[in-house]
Amino acid sequence: MASTIDSPRPAAGAARTVLFTLTLVNLFNYIDRFILPGLAVSLKLSALHITDTQLGLLSTSFILVYALSAPRFGELGDRQRRPQLIAGGVAVWSVATIFGGFAWSFLSLLIARAILGIGEGANGSVAPALLADTFPRERRGRVFAIFFSAIPIGAALGYMLAGVMDKHFGWRSAFFVAGAPSLLLAILLSRLPEATRRELAPPLLKRTRAAIYGGLVRNRQYVLTVLGYAMYTFAMGALAVWMPSFLTRVHGVARDTAAVQVGAIAVVTGLVGTFAGGWLGDWLLRYTKHAYLLLSSVTTLLAVPFVLITLLAHQPHWFMSGLIVAELLMFASTGPVNSAIISYVPATQQATAMALSILTIHLLGDAPSPAIVGWLSDTAHATGMADGDALRRGLMILPAAVAASGVLWAIGAAGKRQLSS
Repeated sequence: MASTIDSPRPAAGAARTVLFTLTLVNLFNYIDRFILPGLAVSLKLSALHITDTQLGLLSTSFILVYALSAPRFGELGDRQRRPQLIAGGVAVWSVATIFGGFAWSFLSLLIARAILGIGEGANGSVAPALLADTFPRERRGRVFAIFFSAIPIGAALGYMLAGVMDKHFGWRSAFFVAGAPSLLLAILLSRLPEATRRELAPPLLKRTRAAIYGGLVRNRQYVLTVLGYAMYTFAMGALAVWMPSFLTRVHGVARDTAAVQVGAIAVVTGLVGTFAGGWLGDWLLRYTKHAYLLLSSVTTLLAVPFVLITLLAHQPHWFMSGLIVAELLMFASTGPVNSAIISYVPATQQATAMALSILTIHLLGDAPSPAIVGWLSDTAHATGMADGDALRRGLMILPAAVAASGVLWAIGAAGKRQLSS
């Protein structure tokens, strides 16, 4: 039988504490992730002799482990107290990041990035469900906008930290500085209150687990939302990994400067786009129950021509302009699309639904995309194409992925499924 948790929904002050702490966790989550792209050029030139394909595989290894561990954490998150699950994940990813600074070969660095995925799997699947139970549905767009604003800020800080530490102290120092502070977050997480859940999922025996996942797969709006998110993640993941290198190799910008510039664009566009999308999604919810998905579709389709401008520009100022507008539009869907995922499933399956979403979007999205782009770049370069032109060629698969995400979300927004509370 299902069991219940009798603790009341946290009061306003406690709810804000939950939101602040989980947002801080998400911030360091993305700092640790984006240290690697900011160090890409230095890793190629280091004694590790890492190729473009191997750089892509470093990101892929993290994403694969992250995606594969998320479903287990999602199941636990629907049955157990969630702050402790997230705290354990934080401790694991902090140690893994620090270990990356001691890497002596490509394989050792690959292992470190893979272990990072285990730690982050807990946060990605469990934290959104905890927030959904802490705040009412009509505020989720704004709440998720705050929570997911940590993505661009953390990515930007990861780029910048990598660039600064690499320039002054070497690439290894960036991993040490990024990983150590996360250990303190586990203490904060252990003190968070657990939000009310009307019902906890029963023990997930094989038959029950199959029924739950089967129900999610048969949920048309959920499936379309997640598939669109996978295409979105395919593009965003590759752009995040390769943009600093693209700016250096195509436009000749110094690698530390490129990391800072791409990071600055990410933090500004991410904050503006994410907050604007979250608030606008909540406002549109007054007029249509599919507001979150409809907004995500429109903004993503509008971003397609600006992604093309970014990749085809021959002048740095056109590259910057295209990237700024493209990221503003794409980040606008961050809060709404995650709100849609939560809203299309029963309350007792939210962590599991987020976990299955994480598994899908990363296996189909940013797990393969950095490595695919790197392989296309190496292949083009092997034919005699210039280094920068080869990378541009590899990245040209991304506008189609952005367009596909918008189309899938548009189809999903036309559905009739009732949203959960």
